[in-house]
Amino acid sequence: MSDERNDQGGEDRPYRVYRAGEPDEPKRPRESGRARDEPARAGSEREAEQGDYSVYRARRGLRGRLRPRDQGDQLRELARRRRDRRGRDEDGERRRWTIGRVLKWIAFALAAWVALSVVLFFVSAQLTKGVSDGAEEGLSPGGSMLTGSTVLVLGSDARPGESTARADSILVLRVGFGSVRRLSILRDSEAEVPGHGVMKINTAYALGGPALMIETVERFMGNGLKVNHVIEVNFEDFPDFIDALGGIDVKLDNCLRSNGLAGTVISLKQGEHHLSGYKALKFARVRKNECDPTEDDRDRARRQQQVFSGIRSQALSPSTFVRLPWVSWQAPRTIRSDLKGPGLSALFADLITGGSGKTRVLESAGFTPGGNLLITDEEREKAVDQLLGKRD
Repeated sequence: MSDERNDQGGEDRPYRVYRAGEPDEPKRPRESGRARDEPARAGSEREAEQGDYSVYRARRGLRGRLRPRDQGDQLRELARRRRDRRGRDEDGERRRWTIGRVLKWIAFALAAWVALSVVLFFVSAQLTKGVSDGAEEGLSPGGSMLTGSTVLVLGSDARPGESTARADSILVLRVGFGSVRRLSILRDSEAEVPGHGVMKINTAYALGGPALMIETVERFMGNGLKVNHVIEVNFEDFPDFIDALGGIDVKLDNCLRSNGLAGTVISLKQGEHHLSGYKALKFARVRKNECDPTEDDRDRARRQQQVFSGIRSQALSPSTFVRLPWVSWQAPRTIRSDLKGPGLSALFADLITGGSGKTRVLESAGFTPGGNLLITDEEREKAVDQLLGKRD
């Protein structure tokens, strides 16, 4: 018996075999692919030779007529992919877990966790209130978070319900990828506040907010220092951020005890301590230490730097990775800034990669007749040069 050929494509068509004089057999699903069609046709021919059979050309189904004949390989590839998704091999057996497969899924889970954290960070940064228009207009253009930018960080001593507040901490950062230099300006340093005369430098914040503070710091430091960005630390949300990190560690060379001035009731012994967000805020705001009455604003500034160093150390700890989405959401809510998602992410990257070097505190040469701290021109010039990397 000669094989019948398809008139249109020259390819073999599938065959079905029926016994002569008997009703047709029930239709069965046609197997797709040349690899399965060939054995079926060969078997049909052998059966036809052994008995009284007639061979008929099988009618292709609608899907078979519409589908091009050269898609057999594509269908087999699709079936293979389905088996891969179901974790089965070519024989239908469930594949065994290997070290490679485990590592692949772990890497996928870690990447998804990081991606979720990044999305939450950007969303939180976009929803967080920025600084005033006056503050943005007072910033100097230029500067890059990768090559070098000057950031003024202001911490306010405002209490709930108060309309005005002085700057509780004044910190100038020079940040760039892999390098961070810090300069702390004592709040009682005497400075000329534009339009208001000579007074304590932190008064500028109460008189004109961050916009006047930017102008005052630039004039006070001089020597070409320009502020490119400003950050206001929101102490109301600050404890939530510390708690999202799981708390921070600080080490005290002396005991610390406050009598409750400005709401900072706290008592800590000498040695290492793990502080919650609420205690970390109290620790950073203690101005008078009953354990050592000789301490002044310089010691207070150092305690604030301990808090910042503790935040950085905790952010780099493995335990924080588990908390990463919560940390990413809370971090932008702790501050107000002209920076948004990309700028803030670059700033945090700089702070993490820039090391944990010491913060320089602008030293005073004594007190003025009005009781303010006197900062000499020589000290300010030296501090600016070190901040900008012009001298060690």
